[in-house]
Amino acid sequence: MQNRCAWVNTPDPIYAEYHDTEWGVTEYESRALWEKLILDGFQAGLSWITILRKRENFRSAFDGFDPEIIARYDEAKIKTLLGDAGIIRSRAKIEATIGNAKAYLAMREAGLDFSDYLWDFVDGTPIQNQFRNMAEIPAKTALSERISKDLKQRGFKFAGPVIVYAFMQAVGMVNDHEITCPRHREVQAFVRG
Repeated sequence: MQNRCAWVNTPDPIYAEYHDTEWGVTEYESRALWEKLILDGFQAGLSWITILRKRENFRSAFDGFDPEIIARYDEAKIKTLLGDAGIIRSRAKIEATIGNAKAYLAMREAGLDFSDYLWDFVDGTPIQNQFRNMAEIPAKTALSERISKDLKQRGFKFAGPVIVYAFMQAVGMVNDHEITCPRHREVQAFVRG
């Protein structure tokens, strides 16, 4: 694909494939949204390509990102994860994932669907930005700050406004493909009708 977004600046085909098939495509399934938020949290301080290369290892190590299983992780499981070179071995991020599983389940038990909760922030419709280049794309917005604050009040960690904005871009809550990128127009077609 020619004229991809400028951030696809590596010859690694996994990055181009992610851009061309997944980034910015609207995701509405609650568990998939939760997984993506967790992965964005693990990315903090690292490059996204690092997470992409390890994503399948993460899925295996974290029991398919099943919140019900993760919420029951104990110290023995944490030690196992800390010894797993296939993932990011950060105690703080692992413990945050366990806490985030509990927060996700608490929302569900209270009758709040995670997808509905997130998509309500944009009235169910992705924000269609018109950025010409990477320099115009913000690291965070007032909306990502609002969502981050609400998530933190619900017990989520590693969900700051920069992480939340990256998450919003990835799951199609905002379309931040550059307008010269063919995917800008293509992802608009993925909006739930």
